[in-house]
Amino acid sequence: MGDSMHKTTTSVDRKPSERSNGSITSSGQAAVLEADAALHRRLLWKRDIVLVPIMGVLYTLLFLDRTNIANARALGIGSPTGLEASLQMPSNGYNIALVIFYIPFVLAEIPANLILNQNKIRPGLFLGGQMALLGILGMCQGLAKSYGGLLAVRFLMEAALRFAWFFNFALAGPLFSGLLAYAIQNLEGTGGYAGWRWVFIIEGLMTVVISVPVIIFCPNFPHQAQSWFLKPAEREHVLAQLEASRGVETKGSASDQVSIWKVLIDWRIHLFTLCFFCCDITAASVSAFSPTILTELGWTNTVAQLMTMPVWASGIISSFLVTWLASRLNCRTPFVLGAILFQLVGWVIMRVYVPKAGVRYLALFLMSIGTFPQMPILMGWLSANLRGRKYLAVGMAWMIGFGNCANFVSSNIFIKAEAPRYVTGFTTGLAFTIVGFILVSCVCMLLVMKNKKREQLRLQMTAAERDSHDEVYFKFVL
Repeated sequence: MGDSMHKTTTSVDRKPSERSNGSITSSGQAAVLEADAALHRRLLWKRDIVLVPIMGVLYTLLFLDRTNIANARALGIGSPTGLEASLQMPSNGYNIALVIFYIPFVLAEIPANLILNQNKIRPGLFLGGQMALLGILGMCQGLAKSYGGLLAVRFLMEAALRFAWFFNFALAGPLFSGLLAYAIQNLEGTGGYAGWRWVFIIEGLMTVVISVPVIIFCPNFPHQAQSWFLKPAEREHVLAQLEASRGVETKGSASDQVSIWKVLIDWRIHLFTLCFFCCDITAASVSAFSPTILTELGWTNTVAQLMTMPVWASGIISSFLVTWLASRLNCRTPFVLGAILFQLVGWVIMRVYVPKAGVRYLALFLMSIGTFPQMPILMGWLSANLRGRKYLAVGMAWMIGFGNCANFVSSNIFIKAEAPRYVTGFTTGLAFTIVGFILVSCVCMLLVMKNKKREQLRLQMTAAERDSHDEVYFKFVL
C-alpha cells in the first residue's frame, strides 16, 4: 500500500537521467515530457500543496501511534502505576508488545499494495477509513485492562493501515510524541486513568479526527483524479509521465507479461531489502528504546520525553539535507555509505559504554543522523531501478514489509536484565550496521557490472531490437 502512494507522488519527479538509455521509448513521449513547462510547474505545485501534506500528516500520525508505547513506558517506568506494573507484564512483556505489532505489518504489506493497485477502492476511503480504525485501536490501548488485551489491540493496529513513505513526516511523529507525552504527564489520575493511558487515548483520538478530512479530500489515482485536483490536460500530462517512467503497461505489453514469480525472485528487490533491513535495525531501536535509555542516563521520566525531541529533529534535518544532495547530484551510493559511517560511530559509543551520559546522548544523535537519510534514499533508489506496475507494486511492498522484519530483531535484543549496558542490543546493532555497509557496496558494484553488460548487448542490436529491449531493460541508477 505504501508504494501505491509513493508512485502517485514521486514517479512524476523521476529525472530523465533515471530513465536513461531507452526508458523513454518514443519521440512522442519525449515531446510530451518536454512540452508546456508551465503545466508541469502547476502540477508540481498541486502535488506539493495537496497530496504531500495529506499523505505526510497521515504518516506523521501513523508513526506517532507506532512509537507512543515507548513514551508511555518511560512515563511510568519503575512506578507501580506505570505501563508494565499496571498490566502486570512479565520481564520481557514490553519486547513482546513491540514484536506482535509488526506481525501483521509483514503479512499485510504486499496484499494491501496489490488491493490498492487494483483501484477498486478509492484511496481516500481506503487510507482514511483505516486511519480512523487505527486511531480507535490506539485509544483502546489506553483502556486495556490486562497485558493480553494490550497485545490483542497492538496486533490489530498494524493491520489497520500500512503505507511507508515520507520518512521525514514519520520522524515528526515521535518528535511530537515526546512533547505530547511531557504535556500529558500532568493528566496523571484524571478520570481515574494513569498518565500512560492518556498517551494512547489522546493520540488515538487525534488520529480519528484527522482521518475524516483525509477520507473526504484525498485525491484519487491520476486516471480517475477528481476534477478539482486534475484538469483533463493535466491528467494526460501526468499519465504520459508515468508511462515514460514505468514503461508501457497496456494489456499484452512486455512489462505486463512479466511473471509475478520473476518479480518475487528478482535480485534487486532482495538486495535492497537486506540493505533496508540493516538500516531499520537502528531506526527501530532508536524508536522503541531511546526514551528508556534516556531515563537510565539519569533524567527524570518527564525530562527524558523532551530529550528525545532533539534526537528526532536531527534525523529530520539530516534526512532532508542528505536526500536533497543525493537527488541534486543524482548519486546515491556515497551518501548512503557516508550515513552508515555516522550510524556506525553511534553504535560503537553505545557498545563500549562510554561512562559520560552526554557522550552516550551524542551517540543517539549520530545514530539518528546516519540512519534516517538512508531510508528514503534506499526506497527511491530501488524504485528508480524497477520498471512496470508489477515490479513497483510487489517490489516496494516487499522492501517495506520484509525489510521491517528488523523490528522483530530490535524488539528482542534489548534485554531488561542487561540494563543499562544492553550488551546484546548494542552488539547486534553494531554488527548489522557493518553488514549494511558491505551490502550497499555490493549493490553498487553489481549495478555497475549490469549496466556495462546491458550496454554491450545494446551496441550489438538493430534500432528495432533496441526498442523492444528498452521496453523492459534500462540503465540502472547508481
